[in-house]
Amino acid sequence: MKKLLALLLILSSTAFAENAYKVTVLSTNIADYGGLGEWSFSALFEGEDDSVLFDTGFKSDTVLHNVLHLGVDLASVEKVVLSHFHGDHTGGLLVLREHFRKENSAALSKVYVAKGFFDQRRTAEGRLVGPGDFDTTAEFKEAAEAAGITFIVVDSPTQIAPALWITGPVPREIESYNGPSGLFLETKNGPIPDIIHDDQSLGYLTDKGWMMTSGCGHSGLMNTGETLKKIKDAPIYSIMGGFHLWKADSSTLDETARWLEKAGLNLMMGGHCTGIAAAENIASTLQLPRSRISHAAIGSVITRELEIVRSSVE
Repeated sequence: MKKLLALLLILSSTAFAENAYKVTVLSTNIADYGGLGEWSFSALFEGEDDSVLFDTGFKSDTVLHNVLHLGVDLASVEKVVLSHFHGDHTGGLLVLREHFRKENSAALSKVYVAKGFFDQRRTAEGRLVGPGDFDTTAEFKEAAEAAGITFIVVDSPTQIAPALWITGPVPREIESYNGPSGLFLETKNGPIPDIIHDDQSLGYLTDKGWMMTSGCGHSGLMNTGETLKKIKDAPIYSIMGGFHLWKADSSTLDETARWLEKAGLNLMMGGHCTGIAAAENIASTLQLPRSRISHAAIGSVITRELEIVRSSVE
């Protein structure tokens, strides 16, 4: 029996090794020397057999500038995950598609979004707001499809590559909403506040547990973690991306830190809207060593061995 268990562990670790990804930050608030920083997020999950681009930045050419600066080739990457409709995560999609399709007609052509992504938003004054710099979701969708992009709308957790799952819409079981106000959805009963039900995250199942990557985490970090644990009951070993904690009060940060400690957090690369002070607060509560926390910058990397490689300024 012991030999069988040992064999299963070896096979399991081998499978994870074969499906390991290098993760490189392509857009966030902090820039390295030569990169462009902005209020946005984007990261590349680069595997031996499959790669996935997560979010595409804010300004149309920011991620393109940064990948050319870093020497990252997106031509072989066919899958894109958009965490939610906000322009700071969707702005670069069309420019990236047009640039890299010249080398590979399928580059960045399959885009995963969560149910509700294409719902139309408007301000209280009636101004229409769509993804990227488009006024309407219909215009964005039409332009993307004209460029050869196919959208896959998911309404539940979905595996999109070896060891990679997207959550789809995240049930709000602990936190109700973590994000800004000011946008509204039209319903048959009139406008209602938009709480971004299309927010989704990417889960990477490593041999140590989940790496949870969020664009903004509008569904709540704890809610998202619980969704991943329902896919596979494993520790939330690492988190990266934006978690919209930059304005969180101390009680929220304490509750989040306690949940992460119980969930097994060992590595944190909080960028974009996480907030440096919030990330330091959580790391201090969990007593994470400096080697296990990073404030993501352009070019920051989490290796296939789950080690942090810092960019020049971070």
